[in-house]
Amino acid sequence: MTHAAIVGWGKCLPPLVLTNQDLATFLPTDDEWITTRTGMKERRISHVPGIELAITAARRAVACAGMSGKDIELVIYGSCSNDELVPNSASGVQQRIGATQAAAFDVNTACTSFMYGLSIGTSMIKSGIVKNALVIGVELISQYMDWDNRNVAVLFGDGAAAMVLKESEQATGVIAEKLQCYADARHILRVRGMGTMYANLGVQYGQTSWDFDGQEIFRKAVQGMSEASLGVQYGQTSWDFDGQEIFRKAVQGMSEASLDVMRRAGVTIDDIGLVVPHQANLRIIDAVAKRAGASADKVFLTVQKYGNMSSATAPVALVEAVEEGRVAPGSLVLMPAFGGGLTLSAHLIRWGERLTPLQSCDAELPPTTKTALDIVNEIRAQKKLGAAEASRFNTLSFAENRAD
Repeated sequence: MTHAAIVGWGKCLPPLVLTNQDLATFLPTDDEWITTRTGMKERRISHVPGIELAITAARRAVACAGMSGKDIELVIYGSCSNDELVPNSASGVQQRIGATQAAAFDVNTACTSFMYGLSIGTSMIKSGIVKNALVIGVELISQYMDWDNRNVAVLFGDGAAAMVLKESEQATGVIAEKLQCYADARHILRVRGMGTMYANLGVQYGQTSWDFDGQEIFRKAVQGMSEASLGVQYGQTSWDFDGQEIFRKAVQGMSEASLDVMRRAGVTIDDIGLVVPHQANLRIIDAVAKRAGASADKVFLTVQKYGNMSSATAPVALVEAVEEGRVAPGSLVLMPAFGGGLTLSAHLIRWGERLTPLQSCDAELPPTTKTALDIVNEIRAQKKLGAAEASRFNTLSFAENRAD
């Protein structure tokens, strides 16, 4: 039987850090309020497009696998904050890494996008369609954030991670998985302003438009000039976010899915080497771990330093767990996740024998002279210009509310 081993891994975290103290400069909050409710201390804010984060993570993952871009047969780009929708974002990564013969497509299941992409890539390798796949989880949530809404502004950050899957006769990679969606509750997590529902309303469209000349931006950044040449247009958004109901559904979904994949694989929590959950909120993680029977020392955390990076969260955490020696050769890793839709997943992964990259990689992001708070305040100022027009979002009727 053919399996899809994880043979390469890499991450890309923007260098700019937005602290709880930074958030307190424009929100009615403080470090204690945020930390006790979420477990978060910091999050990253990107000064480059999401595709640029994805390219850097992808190059590191491909090098880790001992491969080159031209070897890649499939690129899967998991995100809900794409730089553009046509053409797809996966093709942008494919072009820059030189994967000239690859297929490329995007997946959007919000925070579970990477995990769904991992299932798709694994299945396509097992079925013989491709021999390898590059799966990416990346988010640029900062551009779509309603930064004056404390309920959501403290939670999210930017980042990317990528993994290379390759056909193998060894029983490694994903060995059991569960995918599901609580569609009847999709309305409790909605970002108004992203999508064609919000076009032609007299409101600045919610998609971000980037004109990105990497070499020129690098040159100007080194000279200390403004990143205004990026051509960023901050779209208006408002968030529907029912925190209590999301908490309940997330704990239920991730717990039940975790127990289900262990049952399918015929293992117990004692057989699991490490639990690497989606890092939406420390309280959610603790509740899921308790229901799954996992002790605190078996759960890997990044929520305190990166917050919730949506689809990038789980893969970034897995990459860091490997880098920090928390994943043993041949061990089992349990990865439950949850996202808007409301999508949920759990994956049981058998890690291979290798824990170190086969090749080094010098891929880096261009520098910036700005701070995370500078960028966030620029976004806030732009959104305030269209706040009145954005009130029209609340008048829309959505498909799930109409009778058949």
